[in-house]
Amino acid sequence: MSDSIQLTAELRTTVGKGASRRLRRLEDKVPGIIYGGKSQPQMVSLSANELGKAMQQEAFYSQILELSVEGKVEQAVVRDLQRNPANERVQHIDFLRILTDQVINVNVPLHFINEESCVGVKMQGGTLTRSLTEVEISCLPANLPEFIEVDMAEIEAGSSVHLSDLNIAEGVTVVALTFGPDRDIPVASVTARRGGQDGEDDDQAESVQEDSSSESADE
Repeated sequence: MSDSIQLTAELRTTVGKGASRRLRRLEDKVPGIIYGGKSQPQMVSLSANELGKAMQQEAFYSQILELSVEGKVEQAVVRDLQRNPANERVQHIDFLRILTDQVINVNVPLHFINEESCVGVKMQGGTLTRSLTEVEISCLPANLPEFIEVDMAEIEAGSSVHLSDLNIAEGVTVVALTFGPDRDIPVASVTARRGGQDGEDDDQAESVQEDSSSESADE
């Protein structure tokens, strides 16, 4: 588990679009809100620079953060992030408070390993395609994984890794699978190359050449 990401936030008393624009333009801050748990929602603002640095870490989007609000540290996860479509700058951020005894739903990244040594690619000439880059899981905060590893080493051409094939720790549930087997979609697949394997192509070519030689001899 990586070190927890810490952010500092200030309470804000002025709300509305005008106030939010002033925060972003004049103070270089990002408006946000923290809600959930047993406390009332709080309107906050964060340094755009500090937030930008934290967002460069993959864990920012899926792990529990330590949010210091006026000196009081609360654990939270990112629930929503709004960006300016023109420049990708963050316009607003929502945080959800975490309680140790309450299950949370979080999108966790998938880390694919052994892609280059995948049997279906290296030995059978197939093409590996990722269908998902993250998966939504449900668990208690203490069981939240930083990522889920997908080992592609033994996957053959024409085969796929499905959600049900993922190596999930005890106490963690893949949300999609709770809706039935029809939601067991592929995570990654190795598509077989058209025309078969190299050996099959060579055998066919040799057979055609031998037939042609035989016909010429008969003539």
